[in-house]
Amino acid sequence: MSWGTELWDQFDNLEKHTQWGIDVLEKYIKFVKERTEIELSYAKQLRNLSKKYQPKKNSKEEEEYRYTSTRAFLATLNEMNDYAGQHEVISENMTSLITAELTRYVQELKQERKSHFHDGRKAQQHIETCWKQLEASKRRFERDCKEADRAQQYFEKMDADINVTKADVEKARQQAQLRHQMAEDSKAEYSSTLQKFNSEQHEHYYTHIPNIFQKIQEMEERRIVRIGESMKTFAEVDRQVIPIIGKCLDEITKAAESVDHKNDSQMVIEAFKSGFEPPGDVDFEDFTQPMKRTVSESSLSNSRGDGKSEPKFGSKSKGKLWPFIKKNKLMSLLTSPHQPPPPPPASASPSAVPNGPQSPKQQKEPLSHRFNEFMTSKPKIHCFRSLKRGGAGPEDFSNLPPEQRRKKLQQKVDELNRDIQKEMDSRDALTKMKDVYIKNPQMGDAASVDHRLAELGQNIEKLRLEVQKFEGWLAEVEGRLPARSEQPRRQSGVYEAQNASGVNSCAQDRESPDGSYTEEQSQETEMKVPATDFDDEFDDEEPLPTIGTCKALYTFEGQNEGTISVAEGEMLYVIEEDKGDGWTRIRRNEDEEGYVPTSYVEVYLDKNAKDS
Repeated sequence: MSWGTELWDQFDNLEKHTQWGIDVLEKYIKFVKERTEIELSYAKQLRNLSKKYQPKKNSKEEEEYRYTSTRAFLATLNEMNDYAGQHEVISENMTSLITAELTRYVQELKQERKSHFHDGRKAQQHIETCWKQLEASKRRFERDCKEADRAQQYFEKMDADINVTKADVEKARQQAQLRHQMAEDSKAEYSSTLQKFNSEQHEHYYTHIPNIFQKIQEMEERRIVRIGESMKTFAEVDRQVIPIIGKCLDEITKAAESVDHKNDSQMVIEAFKSGFEPPGDVDFEDFTQPMKRTVSESSLSNSRGDGKSEPKFGSKSKGKLWPFIKKNKLMSLLTSPHQPPPPPPASASPSAVPNGPQSPKQQKEPLSHRFNEFMTSKPKIHCFRSLKRGGAGPEDFSNLPPEQRRKKLQQKVDELNRDIQKEMDSRDALTKMKDVYIKNPQMGDAASVDHRLAELGQNIEKLRLEVQKFEGWLAEVEGRLPARSEQPRRQSGVYEAQNASGVNSCAQDRESPDGSYTEEQSQETEMKVPATDFDDEFDDEEPLPTIGTCKALYTFEGQNEGTISVAEGEMLYVIEEDKGDGWTRIRRNEDEEGYVPTSYVEVYLDKNAKDS
């Protein structure tokens, strides 16, 4: 089977067919290119999807990933990154092994095809030229034969005419002989040209054209083989990454199998355990007695302070309530019902509370409503003033329940110990450097290190004092945590001990650096305070005196509650220093005051304020 013998007369069709083959190859290259683009786009979308659901650094989401279910989800996100990487590998391999190779091969194929068909056209032109020469020789022979016949006829006519002279007859005879000779020469030339053409034609159709067509056939077969190999490579590239993709899926399955519901439940207990005991039974209140009824200290009704029936029990009697009830009542004073306070520092400084303290003289709500509110409350805050510093909370975490406070204090101690170790490592390194400088003065000045060593020593001493302070608080909390077996019921005397320790009463808040509000520690004192004192303490506060001035370094848009907007370069009055939570309280005039970030202002305190 050869194109040279079977398709000897199909030069034009072969030319069209080979061009179609090249078009098919280029179409396949375009297909592979689009496939690689899809793989890259898919990989990019997978990476973006994984990145979108990754936990943000230093955010609440990062804390949520300590549970086994969320850790499994994080492992799934990481494996999706590797999964996307395999699709990038597919794209790269297809580009290098198929697209680039076929593109180079197409260029070579076009050049080879052009060369073969150029040779075929050249052979056709040659045979056409031979044919034209044969036709010209044939016409010349035909013309000479006709002229020879006419010359012979003219000679015979002259020879038969008696009136023609002998000289004219002889001339006609010579002319006829010349024409016969020219005809013979043309015949010989035509015969020679014909033999040559036949030879050329035989060689053209049996040698040149078959060889050229054979090369074209081989070229086309190589193209077909090449596109088949490319299709096989197309499948192999996918098959090569299947084991790695399988490993990614195995890791996702492994992560899913590592989910432990019991462990997650235990972690929820550790995260939210308050350390308080459940409330005891509610005492019976006999309203049939004409005398003034005495309210049990452990009664849930104390959480609402009925101002009409019991006007002498103010809001300060709430210090003796069960801790969750107390905090939930305070939350209802500060925010809308069941709405948690906004997290710092994005939240505004809560100096300007949208819902001010409610009057204790409101009508008493049904007990069922209060119990529902108690069940949905969150133990966040103990004192009103602990909210007045942008939500930062006191330094000793006294706003937290005992168990959570213990955990926070332990974390703080561990963090400070790590900082001390870092500072000590830096000091040791500088000490070694100083020794090197002393031994080799040309390497540096040993005195230049002394200042930094002194700073490190001061930092270490400060950190150690901090550790001692937090360890003291930690020891206090661990020593005061009540035993569950000793408190089967919530009695007033027992709860009074809890209020002094586990609940972190406002007496502790008095000592915290954020200036949190303090409540009375004695129940007897609370029983004598009229209900109107609650409003006086929160609503009728005397304006704070000015302790200095400040200059705004940057523009701050006070969009949150309790903050104040300032413009860059503006001079304002300082009425409360930064207590360690990053907020400074300033005043523009008698009616405008609020909190701004300390880093946004430059403070100039009065000398008297510093001395005091």
